This record gives sequence, C-alpha cells and structure tokens, in this order.
Amino acid sequence: MPLYIKESEVAQLLTMSVALDAVEGMFKRWGQGKAVNHPRRRIRIPSGSFQIMEGADMEQGCGFKAYAAAGMRTNMLVNLYNSKTGELLALLESNFLGAIRTGAASGVATKYMARPDASTVGIIGAGKQGETQIAAVCAVRQIKHVKVFSRMPEHRDAFASKMQRQLGVPMQAVGSAKECVENSDIVITITSSRDPVFDGNWLAPGTHINAAGGNSWQRREIDETTISRSEYIVCDDVEDARLECGELMWAVERGSFRWEQARELRDVVAGNIKARPSPQAITLFESQGIALEDIAAAWSIYELAKQRGMGTPLPS
Repeated sequence: MPLYIKESEVAQLLTMSVALDAVEGMFKRWGQGKAVNHPRRRIRIPSGSFQIMEGADMEQGCGFKAYAAAGMRTNMLVNLYNSKTGELLALLESNFLGAIRTGAASGVATKYMARPDASTVGIIGAGKQGETQIAAVCAVRQIKHVKVFSRMPEHRDAFASKMQRQLGVPMQAVGSAKECVENSDIVITITSSRDPVFDGNWLAPGTHINAAGGNSWQRREIDETTISRSEYIVCDDVEDARLECGELMWAVERGSFRWEQARELRDVVAGNIKARPSPQAITLFESQGIALEDIAAAWSIYELAKQRGMGTPLPS
C-alpha cells in the first residue's frame, strides 16, 4: 500500500550523499535514453500560481510534483509511481526535498564540470538554498575556503558561521560581490535577483559557475559577459531553460547566445560529450530545477522509508 512520507521523515532520510547518488544516477540514465522530463507548467491563481512538473525514469519511478506558490508559503507534494507497474508508491511532502535536490544537481554539475583541483568557492546568496549548494559542492571537491556574500551583513555572517560548523570548511563573509567572485575556482549564485549579481569580467580563467537561483524570465543572476565568456553552457534541461532561464533568454534576444550552443547535463554525465573543454575554460551550469530530480530523490526516500519502517500507510 502507498506511503505518506512527512517533511520531518524526508529530512531524516534524504542526506546530501543520498541525493547526489540519486540525481547523478538519474542524469546518467536520462543520457542513455531511459527517462523523460516535462517542463514546469504554471497556472495563475488569485494568490499566486499553481505549478506542476512531471517526469519518468523508466528503470525506477515516475510521477509529478505539484504545489501552489502563494506569497511566502509554498507547500510541495510529490506523487511517486512505479514506472514498470503503474502502482502508486508514495506521496511525499517535498519542500525539504526540493532544496536538497537543487543542491545535488549543482553538486553533480560541479563533479563533472569544475576543475579537479578546484578548492575555493564564492557563493552569492545566504539563504536556505545556499546551504544545500555549499554542502553539495563540498561533497564533490576538496574545498579549502568559501567566501559568502549577501546584501545583508547579518545574513552572510550567520551563514558563514553556521556552514563552517556543519561542514568543517573555513567560511568567510565578505563585503562585496567582487571580493566573493575574484580568484574563486567555483562561483555559485542562489538569489531571487532580477538583475545580474556580479560582473563577468571578474571571473578568472578556469572558473566553473553554478547559476541556481533563477527559474523565471523575470530573473537574471548572470550577466551577458559571463555568458559570452563561458565556453560550455550546460542546462539541467534545455527545453525547460527555453521557458524559464531569464539570463539565457535575455542573451538570445540580444543576439549574444543561441540555444544551439546549450548543452544538456545528462549528456555530460552519460559521457556523450566532454565535461570540460580545457583547464582554462569558463564553464556555466544553468539550473532551473526539473521534475526528474524530484522523482529521483523521492524514489530513494521511498526505498529508505520501507527499509526503516517509516511513513504512514495509506488505503490502497
């Protein structure tokens, strides 16, 4: 019978290690032609929007995530089915799941795209999503130093202190975006900004960027210079990016980027294309957040819940 898995149980079961393995495995199978993803769909409601996103991993689970985004409140739910039998397996509360899988996607991109010797990170954005971004990157590279910038000094100070305690990696709150980006091997943006948060001229050769904060045409964390300087631009799903990636949409309209230049993370992970053209290349991962990431994480949570006797059985 199906399980109802609450947010508190998801938080116990879904570690970053579990999420990284789940998301990486999904991208590999997708690159082998064993999965399908549908872009997010949005319906306007008086208080905000209702959103739904669907995906199917032919070897594991299929399903959808649905949620109403109303003001500051968003309550997400994943419906998970067995792809081979069609059986409903679980309903999972998935706010925490969404944050972890977003970090894990950046972690997978970093594992394949960043230089092997990358050791310094600059992150712009000091919210909850930033925590999972740093945790994922620190799990796939030997990070020695992290610089954190946010417009609110108290936020960046608190973030640096908290994440240093959690990860055991030196964290430094810095006073400007320029100080954060310059001389960083990996740069992360995880904000809700409508305007670019740094100047692409500040990037050193060989930098890898994870742009993970924007999934709307109204948002643009990355400037045109960064896009022009990036030799590889990889999306978690190009079809989704065409609808949601504000900075790439902006660059296309201005003629400085063509969608044919964009690559898929699934092809990188599956080995269909090179992950990095050269040590000096600047690489960019554009993360919109896709259904298959939710389904992959939900499958792992469901399997662990069964093993540990967690979740509430629902009438079949």
